[in-house]
Amino acid sequence: MSNKLNEQKNFNRGSVAVWLIIICVVVVVCGIFIFKKDSSKILEDVSKNVFVVKTETVQKRDLKHQLIASGSIKALEEATLFPRVSGKLKRNLLREGDRVQKDQTVSLIERDEVGAQYEPVIVPSTLSGVVAKIFLDPGENVTTATPVALVVNQSVLRIKVDVPERYVGEIYRGQKAVLTVEAFPDQKFEATLDVISPVVDSLSRSVAVEFRTNNPKGLLKAGMFARVDISLKEVKNVLSLSKKNIYEDQDGKNYVLVPSDDKTTAVRKDIEVKFKNNNNWEISGLNEGDEVLEFVYGIKDGSKIEIQK
Repeated sequence: MSNKLNEQKNFNRGSVAVWLIIICVVVVVCGIFIFKKDSSKILEDVSKNVFVVKTETVQKRDLKHQLIASGSIKALEEATLFPRVSGKLKRNLLREGDRVQKDQTVSLIERDEVGAQYEPVIVPSTLSGVVAKIFLDPGENVTTATPVALVVNQSVLRIKVDVPERYVGEIYRGQKAVLTVEAFPDQKFEATLDVISPVVDSLSRSVAVEFRTNNPKGLLKAGMFARVDISLKEVKNVLSLSKKNIYEDQDGKNYVLVPSDDKTTAVRKDIEVKFKNNNNWEISGLNEGDEVLEFVYGIKDGSKIEIQK
């Protein structure tokens, strides 16, 4: 009797499970059907929609193709000063930040020889510039291999950056660039390309180049991190448009959308793109002053439009 009851319960459970599965399948199928129907309706509604768009005026601009690189600023001339004899540092005559002339004494060294007295030995600067670093305090032992001070000439600075291999054909000595640093974000400093490495780095596939910049006011400091905007190519006074408003079809042809004569329909207009930079492209096929529709998702040739003033 007990076995029959168990079999009956198992049968009932199995039946319930089957019905639940059937109900779930029916619900899913109905949902898919409703979704497809609603989706089709939405797409139909979209095709009937009127796109509210703005326009851009074709205008003449000066366009540049720029390469942005970065690197640390270094002094063109740097000299680490060493004593000529071993002994003790007697005195530093200059402090960090002081200006120094070539052959001017920076520090004095007292010879460390028992039973003999000598005049202090001078440590002269080997170039004119600024004392950037004093390494030792008076009384410390020194040898001929102990650095005493660092002198830099910051009237001219250099910045080394890496240029990707694909741009090597567009750089040359004397090429101009613009430097910016975080310390003076609103100021731009002109630099000139001075050195181009004759080899390409096999790992980074880039070429090391060096720019130089004059620093008459001393605003730039060795060790600063600089952004370098290199002007690779420039065209002046050319017809141009924002690149976001230019389309490309499956055949690789460029076109824009312009308003119809009655301003109610988007009309395709083929153009030719000549020069590109990061924001604007030089074009032909339109006239200065022509109006082009700005990009709106879903808009196409023949779409109904309403121009927003």
